Amino acid sequence: MTSTTGEAVVAVSRHIKAPAQAIFRTLADPGRHLDLDGSGMLRGGVFDFVVSGVGDVFVMRMHYEPYGDYEMKNHVVEYAPDRRIGWEPRPGRGHPDATEPGAAWGHRWIFDLLPNGAGATVVTEIFDGSRMPEDKRAEVDSGRAWWQTQMASTLERLAELCAVR
Repeated sequence: MTSTTGEAVVAVSRHIKAPAQAIFRTLADPGRHLDLDGSGMLRGGVFDFVVSGVGDVFVMRMHYEPYGDYEMKNHVVEYAPDRRIGWEPRPGRGHPDATEPGAAWGHRWIFDLLPNGAGATVVTEIFDGSRMPEDKRAEVDSGRAWWQTQMASTLERLAELCAVR
């Protein structure tokens, strides 16, 4: 497990004993995200479909103590089958910022997959907040250790779900 940081970018990598195709298939299915969630904030998908490309939008039910229950609309912005998938969350129903114009903070969740030997893949989960407003980037920087812990937990769960036994 490795972690890297940059200005408002947090990345955690893990070697997983599973082919990139199997891992990507899991990441592209929002219905599986609840099984992966290392943060404890996800409550499940709103629609049942598999992401098929840039422009797709999937909605996730969430819970964060200060906000309560809410939804996030995840706009797929990166999609390279078996290699990379990323989405930009935007506030949805119940989120305190949902009614504000320009509420999208510009952050992205990205999973980068690098095949690494027979049936193995190095997966890097990236939180890219470089497009966020200054005040929001500061929040990411102040909570960096929390982000890394949650991301490591997500990658551990992904490894358990996809590992070839």
